[in-house]
Amino acid sequence: MKLADMTWYQVQDRIDQRAAVILPTGSTEQHGPMGRIGTDTTCAEAVALETAHLCNAIVAPPLAYTPAPFNTGFPGTVSLSPTLFEAMAREIVSGLLDQGFVGVFVVNGHGANLEPLRAIASENEARMHILSWWEPDEVNALRQNLYGSWEGMHATPSEVAITQHLQGVLPENEAASPPAPLSAEYIRDHSGDRHGPTDQHRAQFPDGRVGSHSALATPEDGERLLRLSAQGVAQAFVAFQTRAMALS
Repeated sequence: MKLADMTWYQVQDRIDQRAAVILPTGSTEQHGPMGRIGTDTTCAEAVALETAHLCNAIVAPPLAYTPAPFNTGFPGTVSLSPTLFEAMAREIVSGLLDQGFVGVFVVNGHGANLEPLRAIASENEARMHILSWWEPDEVNALRQNLYGSWEGMHATPSEVAITQHLQGVLPENEAASPPAPLSAEYIRDHSGDRHGPTDQHRAQFPDGRVGSHSALATPEDGERLLRLSAQGVAQAFVAFQTRAMALS
């Protein structure tokens, strides 16, 4: 259930039952010629909501404004500094814990969020956990099977497929042709969205894709990816909530 759709009476009942809460984190940034600006937030929230359906959890409103400085050369991207995002997320996590939730489980959809979120988690011991929607083993296996190296690093066919399942298919535009493949060195050096300055990034990846062949996406694949991700995240959430309850 969405926290925003609940009354405070309902929330109090769940807090009395010593519930944890799910917090989706995404971004507001370009996702190539056929990817929506809100892709990361859409994927994180959709996985969070499906997870909540599987294990009767509460989903807080998503954090959609996050660090994406490398993409600000593309229209539609809004980026917060990592420092500001960390400060905002810290207050939100603290606010949820202070309300009485036994823990905050972050379902993440954007690589640049991870370092700031991990800094917050380090301050909250076992009361905060972070899991990106693509991390469950079954999801990674399916991504590899479907797309191989064409999954790439940004505007990936897997995330585009989830949005297609949820919101429909957009025209491929330049994404009909595959992008330049990435070297192993580039992937190693730029994981976690450690991309270069805005102008340099757009010059290197002019249509916004970073080694990702977005046009391989299908709504059918998106449905499978969403289902597998929610199943894996639900298992992790239940285990986290059980540990948090034991420590509260």
